[in-house]
Amino acid sequence: MEISQIIPHIEALIFASDKALTIEEINELVNNALGFIENRATIDQITAAVEGIKEKYDTEFYAFELKQSGGGWQFLTKPAFHKTVALLNGDKFLKRLSSASLETLAIIAYKQPITKSEIESIRGVNCDYAVQKLLEKDLIIISGRNEDAVGKPLIYSTSKSFMDYFGINSPDELPKINEVLMEELVKATIVNPDSQYEEELDNIPPQEEPQSEENTSSSEEPS
Repeated sequence: MEISQIIPHIEALIFASDKALTIEEINELVNNALGFIENRATIDQITAAVEGIKEKYDTEFYAFELKQSGGGWQFLTKPAFHKTVALLNGDKFLKRLSSASLETLAIIAYKQPITKSEIESIRGVNCDYAVQKLLEKDLIIISGRNEDAVGKPLIYSTSKSFMDYFGINSPDELPKINEVLMEELVKATIVNPDSQYEEELDNIPPQEEPQSEENTSSSEEPS
């Protein structure tokens, strides 16, 4: 099977799909669509074709790209055009998570699976509302119960939508906490050279200007 034969079909499938497609799903769909019996497309061929499509749309001629997120492949607008697309979609693209929801989501992402009481012990405040909002937005899921804890409380984990939202394939791809802290530390220590120079100038006490010899001699009367 020639890869050039299946590339247009893969492009059409990914473009039309409302969710990210895995290599296995693409392989099955392509073979079913073309009705191959003996000369079926292989996983290796599908993988090579997807890589070729990705390389094609990575060029500057396209406003979108082929990205792998949530374990599958999908077409996404390139970051440079996010604000432009937001104008078309209005507030749907401009909505932001509250600080409480972001904090709760970060704790779940890095500590999952985790119970609500464990989240609250880290945040120090009640998180019922934040957890409910994250569930409604499908960024987290109830992944079971803690059988060893009293009352067998629910445990929460991030969802596939979470990975799609942040463009990752697994929670393991999240930046390490120590890396984030180090980046923030570096930012805090960066000083604008111009502003530092201006500050140093402001801190220099004013000095009296010395009188010139001409002024001194003119002020004295000849004897």
